[in-house]
Amino acid sequence: MEYDVHNPAGWRGPSGIQRMKRHRFDALVWLGILLAFRPGDVLGQSKADCLTCHSDHSLTMDKNGKRISIFVDESVLNKSPHKKLVCIACHTGFDLNNVPHKEKIEPVNCLTCHKDVPAKHTFHPQLAQAIAAHQEPDVSCKDCHGAHDIVSPRLPESKFHESNVVQTCGECHGDVKDHFVESAHGKALAAAVKGAPNCLTCHRHSITGIGAVHDSVGYKVAQMQLCLSCHLDNPDVRSRTSPTAGFIAAYEQSIHGSSLLHGNARAANCVDCHGSHDMKKGLEPSAHMNRMNIQETCAKCHEDIANEYAQSVHGLAVAKGNQDAPVCTNCHGEHNILAHTDPRSSVSAKNLSQQVCSPCHSSVALSTKYGLATDRFKTFSDSYHGLAIRGGSVEVANCASCHGSHGIKPSNDPTSKTNKANLATTCGRCHPGANERFAMGSVHVTMAAKQEPVLYWIVSSYIILIVVVVVGMFIHNLLDFIKKSKRKLRIRRGLLIHEQLGHSLYLRMTLNERLQHLLLLTSFMTLVITGFMLRFPEAWWVQAIRELSDRVFDLRSLIHRVAAVVMVSASVYHLLYIIVTARGRELFRDLMPKLQDAKDALGVAKYNLGMSSVKPRFGRFSYIEKSEYWALVWGTIVMAATGAIMWFDNTFIGLFTKLGYDISRTIHYYEAWLATLAILVWHFYFVIFNPDVYPINLAFWKGSLTEEEMADEHPLELEELRRQSLARDLNGAGNMEEELKKELRNEKKAAE
Repeated sequence: MEYDVHNPAGWRGPSGIQRMKRHRFDALVWLGILLAFRPGDVLGQSKADCLTCHSDHSLTMDKNGKRISIFVDESVLNKSPHKKLVCIACHTGFDLNNVPHKEKIEPVNCLTCHKDVPAKHTFHPQLAQAIAAHQEPDVSCKDCHGAHDIVSPRLPESKFHESNVVQTCGECHGDVKDHFVESAHGKALAAAVKGAPNCLTCHRHSITGIGAVHDSVGYKVAQMQLCLSCHLDNPDVRSRTSPTAGFIAAYEQSIHGSSLLHGNARAANCVDCHGSHDMKKGLEPSAHMNRMNIQETCAKCHEDIANEYAQSVHGLAVAKGNQDAPVCTNCHGEHNILAHTDPRSSVSAKNLSQQVCSPCHSSVALSTKYGLATDRFKTFSDSYHGLAIRGGSVEVANCASCHGSHGIKPSNDPTSKTNKANLATTCGRCHPGANERFAMGSVHVTMAAKQEPVLYWIVSSYIILIVVVVVGMFIHNLLDFIKKSKRKLRIRRGLLIHEQLGHSLYLRMTLNERLQHLLLLTSFMTLVITGFMLRFPEAWWVQAIRELSDRVFDLRSLIHRVAAVVMVSASVYHLLYIIVTARGRELFRDLMPKLQDAKDALGVAKYNLGMSSVKPRFGRFSYIEKSEYWALVWGTIVMAATGAIMWFDNTFIGLFTKLGYDISRTIHYYEAWLATLAILVWHFYFVIFNPDVYPINLAFWKGSLTEEEMADEHPLELEELRRQSLARDLNGAGNMEEELKKELRNEKKAAE
C-alpha cells in the first residue's frame, strides 16, 4: 500500500480504493471497540493506534520522488530510550483521523525535549544553527542517532557507546578516522586503556574553528586546556605518560604558551606541534615530534629558520638519517621553550655555550664516533669570552656569535663564518677594524706542545718558576719563623737575656713614601681580586661578592682598569721620585743589589739551619727587601705591558696577531699568580707573621721603627744612625767650646 503526498486522494496503485475502504472500515471497527472499552487511550492517541497501520511491512509513501517505507518495527521501537513515549510526542500535530495526518509534515524537532543539543553538539554547530533558523540541517539528529532505532549510548550495541564512537563518526569522517586509529590515542582506545579519548572526549568541547563562536585565539587556548585536562589533571593519564607533570605544565610558561595566553593567535599550541587526529608518540617514525620530523614541524611557523638549518652541518646530518645530530628541540627544549632573550632560556647568551653546545662537543662518545674535538668547550670556557660568560656577561661573544646559530657550517666551507677567509668579518662584528691578523693564531687555544708550542713553553716555564720561587720562599720563611720563635721562647723562659734598648723612633718611610705605598697596596689588591674574579667566576668567594649586587660583575672590568691606571700612575710617580728628589736617589742607591746580599742570604740560611751561630747583620735594606722591590718593578712592567695589549685588543691583535694576544694573556695570568703568591708568602710574612714584628709592622702607617725593631732587622743602619747622631753631638760640643774660648778672649781684652 502506498501513499502519495502530492495526491489529495492519498492512496494509489492497484486496488488502492478498495484497500483504503477496507482499512477505514477496520479502523472504524477498532475505534468503536476502543471507544466502548478504553476511551482514554483513543482520545490520547496511543502508540498502538499508530502501529495499527504502521506495523504493516508494505506501508510506503512517496517523498521527493522516492518511495520510502513508513513501516515501524515495534520490537525495535521498544528497545529505544523513547519506548515509553507516544508517537505524537515527537510527531507533533498529527491527527489519527486524517490522512495525511498533518497538512504539512515537518521533521521531528528533537529540541522540544533535548534543549541542550547545541551545547552538547558543538562539533556539529551547523545543526544548532539550522534549527535556530528553522532550516533543514545538512546533518540532522537522525543521521547520527537514527530514528526509531535509537539505542542508549550506555549500551554496548549503541553507535555512540565509547567503544563504537570512532567507527560511527568514521562513517562520515572516514579520512579522519583512518588517522585516528593509527594515533597513540586511537591505539590506547582500542586497547581499552582507562582514560583513552574518543572523538567525543575532545569534540564535545568548542575546540575547532569551523563555525565556532570563539576567535582563533579562543579555540587554540581551548585546545591547550583540553589537552592539559587529561595529560596534567587526570591522574590515570598522567601516571601512564613518561613526561612529568612539571614538564607538561612548563608549556604555559614557555614562549609559545605565554604568547598564546597573551592573545597571539600565531603561537603554537599542542595541536600545532603534536597534531590532532594523527598524534603519535615521538618514537614512532611518522610522529610529528619524532626527531627526524622536528624540522618539518617547526617549519610550519619558522620557515626561514628551518631553511637555514637545512643547509647547516647539523641539518644535513639529520637529512642523512643521523640520529645523533641535534634538531630544534635539542637546543631550544620542548615544552619549556623560552625566548632567547630570557636569561632562563637554554639558548640565551649566558647559557648557550654551556647548556646547548657543550653536551655534544664535550661528549667522549660522540668524539670517538665522529672524530670531534672534545676540548672545544673547555678551550672556549677558558678564553676571555668564556670566562666573561661564566661571570654573567650577556654581551660577550658565545659559540653562536662566531659559528652562527641555525646555519652552522664546518670551517672548511667557504660560506662558513669561521672559514679563515671570513674570520676578519666575523671578528669585526664585535671588534671594529679587525683585519686578517685576527686569523693568525688558534681560535680555540690549547696549551699542548704540538698545537701551541710557544704557549706551551711559556706556561711550562712559568709553572717551574712559580714552584721554585714560591716553594723556596716558603722554606726560607719557615726556617726563619722556627728560629725566631725559638729565640722568643728562650727569652720568655729566661734562658736568653734580652737586650734592653731605648725608646727612640727612627724614620723608615716619609709621608710621601707612605702615600706611594698606599696607592700601590690598594691598586694591587684590587687588581688581584678583580682579575681572579674573571678567571674563577664560580669560586665561592666570587659568588659571595656577586651576591652583593647584580651589577658587581659588570663593574669588575671597569674597577680592574681603574686600579691598573692607579698602579701605573703610582709607578711613574715613583720613577720621578727616585730621579728628582735627593731622598729618592738615596733610596734607589740603597736598593741596588750587591754581592754582600748574596753572602747575607747564604749566611741567614746557615744561621737558620744551625750551621752558624752568627746571624748576618743588615743595613737599611737587606736582600729580603731588595728582592721584593726589584720583583715588583719587573712585575709591574710585565703586567702593565700585557694588560695594555689585552685592554686595547683590537689595535694590538691587528699589530701582533691573535697569537701575540694569546702570549700576552698567558704571561699576564701566570705573572699575576707569581706576584700574588710572592706577596702572600714573602711580603706578608715579613710585615705580619714575622715573630719579631707580629702582629704587624706599622712603618707603613706611622713611618717609623722602634729602636728594638731596628736592632733586630737593621742593626747596621742603627749603628750608622747612632754614629751620625754622635758626630752631630760632638760637632755641636766642639762649636760650643770654640764659642766659650772666644768669649774668654773677649773678656780678657776688655779687662786690659
